[in-house]
Amino acid sequence: MSPRSTVAEARRTRARIIDRSVALASVDGLEGLTIGRLAGDLGLSKAGVLGHFGTKEALQLATLERASALFTALVWDPAAAVEPGLRRLRAVCQGWIDYLEHAREVFPGGCLFTTAAVEFDAHDGPVRRNVARLLMVWRRRLAGEVRLAVAAGELPADTDPEQVVHELTGIYLALNQALQLLRDPLAATRTRRALDRLLPA
Repeated sequence: MSPRSTVAEARRTRARIIDRSVALASVDGLEGLTIGRLAGDLGLSKAGVLGHFGTKEALQLATLERASALFTALVWDPAAAVEPGLRRLRAVCQGWIDYLEHAREVFPGGCLFTTAAVEFDAHDGPVRRNVARLLMVWRRRLAGEVRLAVAAGELPADTDPEQVVHELTGIYLALNQALQLLRDPLAATRTRRALDRLLPA
């Protein structure tokens, strides 16, 4: 096997490990990731899994980055071509509902970031800092769309973008809980009603 093929195979194996880690972490949390479980699930040796990351913390960080890329692909990218401002913000919000309601092959346990935030909010260290960083990136992106909507006259001039993002975050935390814990069949409908009040079309 050529060195190029070996490198490509190593990349594919690493990607398989990370994708499986995303699925497991959405159910069991980042702390629930174990080298043994991943090795067993993927038919690899423990050394074969660990060799790609070195430490559990490095695996957790790689898992977060992959989850963020997947979230962006599922929620932001489908709305990216929509007119900036309120229309795009509402399209993103619909994508966010779809992600929580239907992305079970990728995130079988619901929102990985909600799980990670609860897991690490009372801790310190690189994983907590990265969870907070990714959530702040998302909040800034949402706030930017609110500002565009205000500038276009689609929302009142005195709208506080940070307040809107705070309330949006609460709505989606409630949606995740209603879907995951309560199995509420009306969860998505209730979320759309809340969005219509917060972001009237």
